[in-house]
Amino acid sequence: MPWPSWEQAAIAALLSVIGWLAVGRLPRSRVGDALLPAFREFALVAGLYAVWRLARMLPITHESGAIDRARDIDRLQHALHLPTEISVQHLVIAHDWLARFVNGYYAIVHVPALIAFMVWAFVRHRDLYPHWRNGLVAVTAGCLVIRFIRVAPPRFVDELGFVDLSTRYGLGVYGDVGTGVSDQFAAMPSIHVGWAAVVALGTFAMTRSRVRWIVLMHLPVTVFVVAATGHHWWLDGVVALLLLVGGLRLDGWRRRARARAPRSQSSHLPSSSDSSASPIPRT
Repeated sequence: MPWPSWEQAAIAALLSVIGWLAVGRLPRSRVGDALLPAFREFALVAGLYAVWRLARMLPITHESGAIDRARDIDRLQHALHLPTEISVQHLVIAHDWLARFVNGYYAIVHVPALIAFMVWAFVRHRDLYPHWRNGLVAVTAGCLVIRFIRVAPPRFVDELGFVDLSTRYGLGVYGDVGTGVSDQFAAMPSIHVGWAAVVALGTFAMTRSRVRWIVLMHLPVTVFVVAATGHHWWLDGVVALLLLVGGLRLDGWRRRARARAPRSQSSHLPSSSDSSASPIPRT
């Protein structure tokens, strides 16, 4: 099934805004209280998706220098004594079931896992949801900006000798270069790793269920998968994680600043009680 276009996403966002405005004018009810935030959130997410799809159509997305930068990253990783991505692929190719698993995981799990997490967090953990949604926006926006510095994935560097697992086992997600939903010369940073981190770390932070340990494994498995398939360098994932951490910290700082503001303002308001009365203790 093809991904929604930016036009379809923009229409969905507009309809959600109209629904939000319409429900807001109705008498308050339990159904309305549930629909209002849902319409608002869907409009936001659909609008951001439309912007993401539009950005891919900008004419400045070229391939110039992408292979050279990929080789530079490869040399840097060697200097840091990181294992090579091709060694990971050799490991999985030696086991046919594992090669099929990583290829399928890359193609299938990425987006459904994120959607399931967002719906679950919105329904079950409404108080914590905005923090992780903003983290998702930060890492996605960061990937969108950095992608204009063109970097080829490992499998495009001929001398490394990667096998295209999607061709061998099917479930290709990109097609020819320049087609498809994603830009193949935008390997840095890895949006796969960034979104997996949102799902894994967000779930771990929101719930105390034992299931969180299983969901947490989505992050290291994704890191392994993107390397084994030759779609990303190790450093692509590192940069994506740094973007998420920075986004979450910035959002946390903003929330703390907003929480302090009402208290600081109220402390300067004149008290209606007698000045000799003992002050109300702060908790």
